[in-house]
Amino acid sequence: MTDSDIDMIGPIDYLVIEFPPDRQPDGSALPLLRDLVERGIIRVLDLAFIRKDLDGSLTGIDIADVGFGGEIDITLFAEAGSGLLDDADRTEAGAALEPGRSAAILVYENTWAAPFASALRRNGAELIASGRIPVQSILASLDALEAESR
Repeated sequence: MTDSDIDMIGPIDYLVIEFPPDRQPDGSALPLLRDLVERGIIRVLDLAFIRKDLDGSLTGIDIADVGFGGEIDITLFAEAGSGLLDDADRTEAGAALEPGRSAAILVYENTWAAPFASALRRNGAELIASGRIPVQSILASLDALEAESR
């Protein structure tokens, strides 16, 4: 990877999505993820699945073995493996899982932000903090504001 390639990288985020113990992922969100990739909004760097057994041990699940229903082409995601996601990351994600549940770990680049981030870096700016506000927090705040206005 050249310096110009690195200069054009957007912010990289990750998600850990836990699935209910009685329901395997069905793949219904994959077409939406594929759409984000095809529109150039994100680039999937890594996608892995893990399961936390009742005894607390972690096992990896091959994407082909997840058991997605329908006519979902998982080829795009099965090949996602940048090497950024390692065993330590899987272990850390597994620590957040409840026993008996499985999870998807998604590492992705926000390609939509790459030109903006590149322009800032060329100007000497640095990202010194970032974060995300959980939807549940926003909804709770909106509910509280609505209750106050009554």
